[in-house]
Amino acid sequence: MTLPPATPIPHSQTSIDRARRALRCAPFTLKLYQDFRQQGIFLEKIVGEEGVNQDYSRYPLGELAAENDLLWLINVGVLRREVDGQGITDSFRLTPLGREVVDEWAANEATWLDEITLGDRLSNRLRRWLRWPF
Repeated sequence: MTLPPATPIPHSQTSIDRARRALRCAPFTLKLYQDFRQQGIFLEKIVGEEGVNQDYSRYPLGELAAENDLLWLINVGVLRREVDGQGITDSFRLTPLGREVVDEWAANEATWLDEITLGDRLSNRLRRWLRWPF
């Protein structure tokens, strides 16, 4: 028995724009998001010098800072925590919305980060501060 191809989940333009802005403002690299697509990545692989050496972050991040950035990406719908047989883990993966935006980034890698504006950074920072994803 074969299953029909999965139909993509329709996302609102507002959700896509918010996800783009959050990804651009986060300190993580395209490689990390592409690896999230293939497998769960544990927080310990992202923090500190190991995160830079793995090409997962642009600069060394403390554990709390990295987790806060990842939690914000969960809040906007880009990431999810992985679950094992005993509950939630410290491993993260992309959601369907995250895959859509990361694929767009990979296709336009040369200019994608250049498109972020000061207004985008301020909007993202304000939304994070208020924990207001909408």
